[in-house]
Amino acid sequence: MNLKTPVVKLNRVGKTLEKRLKYLGIETVQDLLFYYPFRYEDYSKLRSVKDLQDGEQVTIKGKIELIANKRSPRKRTMITEAVVADETEQIKVVWFGQPFIAKTLKQGDTVYLSGKVSSDMFGVQMVGPAYEKDKSTDTMHTARIIPMYPLTFGITQKQLRFLMSQVIDLVDKLPDYLPEDLKEKADVMNLSEAVRAIHFPESDGELEHALRRLKFDELYVLQLRGEILRQSLRQSKSPQIKFREKEIKKFVESLPFELTKKQKISAWEILQDMEKGDPMNRLLEGDVGSGKTVVAAMAMYSTVLSSHQAVIMAPTEVLANQHFVSLQKLLGDIAGVALLTRSHYKISHSESKVTKNDLIKKIKSGDANIIIGTHALLTDRVEFKDLGLVIVDEQHRFGVEQRKTIRKKSGNENTMPHFLSMTATPIPRSFALTLYGDLDLSIIDEMPADRKPVKTRLVDPHNREKAYGFIRKQVKQGRQVFVVCPLIELVDNDGLTANPDKKTVLDEYEKLSKQVFPDLKIGFLHGKLKSVEKSETMEQFNSGKIDILVSTSVIEVGVDIPNASVMMIEGAERFGLAQLHQFRGRVGRAEHQSYCFLFTDSDTKKVKDRLSFFEKENSGFKVAQYDLEQRGPGEVYGISQSGMNNLKLATLQDHELIKLARDMARDIDFEKYSSLLDRVEEWESRVHLE
Repeated sequence: MNLKTPVVKLNRVGKTLEKRLKYLGIETVQDLLFYYPFRYEDYSKLRSVKDLQDGEQVTIKGKIELIANKRSPRKRTMITEAVVADETEQIKVVWFGQPFIAKTLKQGDTVYLSGKVSSDMFGVQMVGPAYEKDKSTDTMHTARIIPMYPLTFGITQKQLRFLMSQVIDLVDKLPDYLPEDLKEKADVMNLSEAVRAIHFPESDGELEHALRRLKFDELYVLQLRGEILRQSLRQSKSPQIKFREKEIKKFVESLPFELTKKQKISAWEILQDMEKGDPMNRLLEGDVGSGKTVVAAMAMYSTVLSSHQAVIMAPTEVLANQHFVSLQKLLGDIAGVALLTRSHYKISHSESKVTKNDLIKKIKSGDANIIIGTHALLTDRVEFKDLGLVIVDEQHRFGVEQRKTIRKKSGNENTMPHFLSMTATPIPRSFALTLYGDLDLSIIDEMPADRKPVKTRLVDPHNREKAYGFIRKQVKQGRQVFVVCPLIELVDNDGLTANPDKKTVLDEYEKLSKQVFPDLKIGFLHGKLKSVEKSETMEQFNSGKIDILVSTSVIEVGVDIPNASVMMIEGAERFGLAQLHQFRGRVGRAEHQSYCFLFTDSDTKKVKDRLSFFEKENSGFKVAQYDLEQRGPGEVYGISQSGMNNLKLATLQDHELIKLARDMARDIDFEKYSSLLDRVEEWESRVHLE
């Protein structure tokens, strides 16, 4: 057995358990070793029965004197009762609904029992404790610090611990990328020791040291990745794009609105960077609807004025189309704006239909000087005349390989274009610096003065009909509505049936179109539709042919329908607040007062508290900060965003480790420490960032 061995080869793993483990992201032995507990129960202190107190979490060791099953007279539940004694006293032990225990444990067996002590008029007892026979070897489920793992349906803690015990000795085969001198400098233990101790710690102290090492690794790889980019950029030159004050002022005066103070500051930071001969490497963060596009337009216009081309890359065709429409309005009269995706190709103000080949020629000749597209722009056929600026929207990382690719196609192999990343996902500054050590930050955290805040309401189930009535009124007034659901349909890729309580797009579409609003025009959108189908649906919604669009989270980013005034979110508890804020940002983009309705079937206090906070708070940065504190970065931002999801253990509160990782990455000699480069490459391939 080795680290790449599939988990299905382990003892007691069949096809069903293999599927369930895959759902948790566990396919190999290595995946299993890196699947960490989220908390621990300390059952390490053995107690005598006579010393037990009500309410304590303890472990006892004793002999089974009696064990039998019986049915409870009222509920007809099967109860297993046992009497267990150590050398000091007897205790009663009870399990509900687990009759097999009476076959597993027999009279005369010596057992460890770990759990909570309760007492009644008949004395102390233990109800439903974890149990383990004394085999004179190390225990796994009792009498130690017990790991508790995140689970999915059909997997138990005991199963996971049993699987972990089969592979734990393979930690010695884990390659430790961190050289000895750097381990000493960071004051961290070996990787193999840390992984062993995170699963089966011998003491609180050992667990603390293990956590320090594994958290440091998560933070260090992010900082190393930034350092690789920083060092590669340091060796590059970029075109110096002169700031033409007169033309830029004229452009700003021509806008039908006034720029906010933060828009002006961000634009100035970007324009100043582009005047230097070093490549700009900046992240423009702005809340939903704060006006990032016009700031990007100013940077692109400035690039064109210096006789260079500018390109903006979006993650989806829908968003690329949206940018084309916006930039054509802003710059169409002063620059040639082109759109190139897999299924769309057009150029602004062209009377005749443009073919894909025509457009590729216009890009190469420089006739198209502002180009919008998806990553289709990186294919071999597309070449630029003289590329000065690349803007990457909602894709935060533009790695070393992609920069090399674009440099070869830029029309001048001796210079590197300037780079600007944009995101509408608010990332608090301290966290952004943790993730993007190589990027300079510009933040737009204020809204245009004429923007009305979206009114958000958490709707009780009994008020659902009222909400439908309100939506009908809005449509009658000429407005449009988004309805967002967590899933497309109930069966996932592996044929496992998802939770039937979840709302799905296709179910919701059926219900709304046939029962609730049979007289209205309703469409649906999800990620599995073909690009052409998505574009057609968005076009129909944009032109008002669809009143209500039922969608998954594909509409989360960049969709701009000024006429939409209601965002209705089903299963709101299943989305993070930062994501809910993105949905809310799809409405309220014109002069109409807009509304966001949250529906949830959960009545837990935690869900109510989170959604109530969201109901009252309109600032995306405050929402993101709250969500980070409550749920952690992985859940808030998801895997697509620069490996945030890989922070399984480290948190924003690990200030000392964040600073240490940043300081130790800065100016590191990658020739001397080639294992660090290998580690970053391996990490990148695993999280599919490039």
